[in-house]
Amino acid sequence: MELASWPLLALVCLATTLALLFFPQSRSRKPKSPPGPKPWPIIGNLNLMGPIPHQTLHKLSQTYGPIMQLKFGSHPVVIASSAEIALPFLKTHDHVFASRPQTAAGKYLTYNYLVVTWAPYGDYWRQGSKIFITELFSSKRLESFEYIRIEEIHAFLSRLCAMSGKPVMLKEHISWLTLSTVSRIVLGKEYFSQSDIQTSVVTLKGFQDMLIR
Repeated sequence: MELASWPLLALVCLATTLALLFFPQSRSRKPKSPPGPKPWPIIGNLNLMGPIPHQTLHKLSQTYGPIMQLKFGSHPVVIASSAEIALPFLKTHDHVFASRPQTAAGKYLTYNYLVVTWAPYGDYWRQGSKIFITELFSSKRLESFEYIRIEEIHAFLSRLCAMSGKPVMLKEHISWLTLSTVSRIVLGKEYFSQSDIQTSVVTLKGFQDMLIR
């Protein structure tokens, strides 16, 4: 390179440096994240979550606004706390957010994400959702299952009347009512009983444990 070109090269380098300093828009910018509390190392914002998560999130939204970002461990989570903010997530761009993270729980408990609630968005998910809507959640189907709901509510009230005057853990009986109704509608029969003495595929506690796991 000739000596005469060195001043020109230095001038170009100086001009480029000044452009980057005084015109930051020319540099690539990282998208700005929603506001939120500063996360701790490793655990993120899990230390802020109380025993009733939805109430905790509501209180945090009063500080950081209707859309905020938390970190659950190392995973960033964006939370919409108003109907207006949630609309783009649930309706306008719902296909973008329809898929759940592919965790080990979904892989091994749902036969490699074959259950609609864990399946990634695509043809399989759309077909499964269509079957759910037409076979389980249509108005005609819900009306046809009315007799099951009535029978289970009558059984629920009968159990409570039989325990009149005794302490009652209402949560357990409501859980029994819900699971019994769902099992009869979805599976076609009641698959569990309250105790080991009654003839059944599984006890109520065993059925609940399977759902939790």
